[in-house]
Amino acid sequence: MKLCTVLGSTVSTIKHPCYAGRKLLVVQPLDLALKASGPSFLASDSVGAGVGETVLVCEEGRSAMLVFETPQRTPLRSAVVAIVDHIDLDTGHGPERHVFGPQATKPKRKPRGG
Repeated sequence: MKLCTVLGSTVSTIKHPCYAGRKLLVVQPLDLALKASGPSFLASDSVGAGVGETVLVCEEGRSAMLVFETPQRTPLRSAVVAIVDHIDLDTGHGPERHVFGPQATKPKRKPRGG
């Protein structure tokens, strides 16, 4: 899985029938410093994510395909499987919590022992 941010969505009037009604998002992978890391790519949305949200993307084709629970095999490489609320990291300078979404603020230091 990859941690990504949603950059936008795609619009396609002509597509394979298995993609009818599915939203394809443009996502940007992030490193542990939450900075862009590598090229952006497309991922099929299974959770209703929007632009600017931080998401988890499954990039293993078969696993990504199973997220949609359809009887037919869908050609799929990447799927957005979660919208991230917060991330707790210890980068060697003490634990930090990064909060996303409506409660987003600057990263806060968590108290030791908590």
